[in-house]
Amino acid sequence: MSEEKKQQRIKPFYTEETDQVLAEVQTTEEGLTSAEAQKRLTEFGLNELEEGEKKSMLVRFFEQFKDLMIIVLLFAAVISAVVSHEVVDSFIILAVVIINAVMGVVQESKAEQAIEALREMSTPNANVLRDGHVSSIKSTELVPGDIVMLEAGDVVPADLRLIEVASLKIEEAALTGESVPVEKELIVITEGEVGIGDRVNMAYSNSNVTYGRGKGVVVNTGMTTEVGKIAGMLAQADETETPLKNNLNQLGKFLTLAIIVIAVVMFFVGTVFNDTSWVDMLLTSISLAVAAIPEGLPAIVTIILALGTQVMAKRNSVIRKLPAVETLGSTDIIASDKTGTLTLNQMTVEKLYVDNHQYDANGEVPVDSMAMKVMNYANDTKIAQDGSLIGDPTETALVQFGLNNGFDVREKVAEQPRVAELPFDSDRKLMSTLHEEAAGKILVAVKGAPDVLLNRTSQILLNGQVVPMAEKEKQAILVNNKDMAQQALRVLGMAYKYVDQVPAELESEVIENDLIFAGLVGMIDPERAEAAEAVRVAKDAGVRPIMITGDHKDTAEAIAARLGIIEKGDDASVLTGAQLNEMSDEEFAQKVEHYSVYARVSPEHKVRIVKAWQKEGKVVAMTGDGVNDAPALKQADIGIGMGITGTEVSKGASDMVLADDNFATIVVAVEEGRKVFSNIQKAVQYLLAANLGEVLTLFIATLLGWDTLLPIHLLWINLVTDTFPAIALGMEPAEKDLMQHKPRGRSSNLFSGGVFSSIIYQGILEAATVLFVYWSAIQWPMHTAYAEIHSDALTMAFATLGLMQLFHAFNVKSVHQSLFKVGPFRNKSFNWAILLSFALMMVIIVVPGLNDVFRVAHLDLYQWGIVIGASFAIIPIVEIVKAFQRGAMKNKD
Repeated sequence: MSEEKKQQRIKPFYTEETDQVLAEVQTTEEGLTSAEAQKRLTEFGLNELEEGEKKSMLVRFFEQFKDLMIIVLLFAAVISAVVSHEVVDSFIILAVVIINAVMGVVQESKAEQAIEALREMSTPNANVLRDGHVSSIKSTELVPGDIVMLEAGDVVPADLRLIEVASLKIEEAALTGESVPVEKELIVITEGEVGIGDRVNMAYSNSNVTYGRGKGVVVNTGMTTEVGKIAGMLAQADETETPLKNNLNQLGKFLTLAIIVIAVVMFFVGTVFNDTSWVDMLLTSISLAVAAIPEGLPAIVTIILALGTQVMAKRNSVIRKLPAVETLGSTDIIASDKTGTLTLNQMTVEKLYVDNHQYDANGEVPVDSMAMKVMNYANDTKIAQDGSLIGDPTETALVQFGLNNGFDVREKVAEQPRVAELPFDSDRKLMSTLHEEAAGKILVAVKGAPDVLLNRTSQILLNGQVVPMAEKEKQAILVNNKDMAQQALRVLGMAYKYVDQVPAELESEVIENDLIFAGLVGMIDPERAEAAEAVRVAKDAGVRPIMITGDHKDTAEAIAARLGIIEKGDDASVLTGAQLNEMSDEEFAQKVEHYSVYARVSPEHKVRIVKAWQKEGKVVAMTGDGVNDAPALKQADIGIGMGITGTEVSKGASDMVLADDNFATIVVAVEEGRKVFSNIQKAVQYLLAANLGEVLTLFIATLLGWDTLLPIHLLWINLVTDTFPAIALGMEPAEKDLMQHKPRGRSSNLFSGGVFSSIIYQGILEAATVLFVYWSAIQWPMHTAYAEIHSDALTMAFATLGLMQLFHAFNVKSVHQSLFKVGPFRNKSFNWAILLSFALMMVIIVVPGLNDVFRVAHLDLYQWGIVIGASFAIIPIVEIVKAFQRGAMKNKD
């Protein structure tokens, strides 16, 4: 396609006159010829979305090996097998890495379906004017310049500039987020760039015609439609790095550097100062390096995340990507779409004004009022056999209101059938139906815009009496109309009159004049009942809720105030898409924290808002259900789609899907995410403190010329006392004050919150205890022969290190809280893991034959007393340190 054609197809056609648009796309109101259409199809291509690049299962599998931690583990496995001949150790490391990769691929297998879902949304056929007559063709064959006919029930097949409308209404919620169908007009918009929802002379691909009919000229097809632009944005969006992935990368870099430094120093000291052969020291240094690597950590993290997905699935949160579980826990901002997420996406009557009194719809309302009859009579809603309502959302809300209050329009219309009608028209903003009553009179029921209706009324119904419309009553109506409008309610007026017969000519001047005012009704797409409480809980947890919607500013502000996102009347916190367009990225970045509500925004705006918060270092979760939300869902640190009302596009772009579309479920998921990260920190603290203890034990023993632990001892301890308790720590219940803390944000890592200092002092404590037990066994031996003395000392050191790590697992249940406050035995899985690890430790020492394989000796009761006493000592020591830490934090506060 030429650059000139590309530029033509992205012009703002809504700012141009119809004749000018037709000239620019080189067509007429009679449409194209088949020959010209075929020529343009070759030039512009099919009216479909380009298919995104697909990743094979094999590519996704190998992508799992990009993490630095995984690369370090693979390197360690090769070195261990080739140099130190520890084939079993290498096999375990490789198995852990492969299992981790498989679980990642399985969880992420549907991550790239967003573009495919967009492709499947196109309508199969379109009614187009070609060669002078209307024919039905595949929508993929539409080209710019085609004239398309629209009627109620159609899906708009391409982006159209409307050239003819007759009461045309189009529902554009999937693109704009606005739940109310847009009334289309042929006016030329001269304001310059405006949002999609305000382009009333346009019809956009994949929107739905709900009322009336129309005709439009195709101006954009395929990837240059508004839906196509969204598809392009999705294809180009970069995958954001999750906080957990960043944390694991940081941990990998830290461990790699630390291991290299320690191994080099140990090799240097052993060869230079201890006169050990360089081959032996190389093997010892490699053994030390392998011991220092927490080879089970990637698998343990994956298992903890997988367990988190199971818990969240039971609570209606379906996780599509494993890291999303933890990312939720670090969320600073929840940027939520309004329609269908915070609200019900269902127009509902909230207020009724009759007889100079305003009623709440959920209270007692005058069911037999004429207003109730008019709103149901002047209404085109159809009631299906299953009781569902079909029609314009505003009209279905009125019928549902009647049904809820015992007014069944089907029974009433059967008694007073419709004999004529004057359909709604956007110019006069009224709709009228005529019904024949039993007495032979004709009831004219009229509903429409209150200001227009008032100009056509001369009387008012008050307490069952028809009286002349006085200025007092008129002002009361205007005041109530304004009051409802300020609450962001959509207000309609009802009026009526009786005539003797159906007029010969159904004209507005005849039918819709000299009316009797019956009342006002106010409607809104209401907030979900549980959403306000969810917003409050989120704020208490330090998470800031942000509303992003394509709806009008007044409606967005009112809903946000009702939910508690902003204070009532705080319009300074509301920014429109048009105002955002006037800001540079730098200016917006400086002011982004001032705004909690964004109204009348486009998909590009949503992505820009998410990026602005991310530049502030915030972790952003974005919720949404429409096509318009998909780019922002993919850009956000965690995209949250809606399982019931959400489009396949939004689900495909999401990291998590809410099975119940309940905003409150997000808060539950945030708590679970925080618990998951806390438990991952506990596993990291436990594993690294144990590995540090092992490394320091070997390092110091080498400096002192001692022979404390063998490679097989380290391997068994890493297998038995590391893995099972670490996994069980991932199943710890949430600490009671978890949702009272501020989000840890993007800057925190796995070492934050006192974890790093705990690893250091606890690792030193473990090493010092093991070395002391080894030294004491040498100093006060139970035997006389050196071989037996050394065997006892080696066994006591091995047993002490293993048992002490099991006792230390209890300490790790909380970084700062006392073990006895957290509850030592609340986690049944943890209790069984400790018992299993203890049994496996004991079996190789006490079972004849196995102790020979592991080169350990039988210990007597005295020696076991020393081992158990020294191992258990880590609990009271750590409890004392925690008490001092809590005191220091309290004084700091």
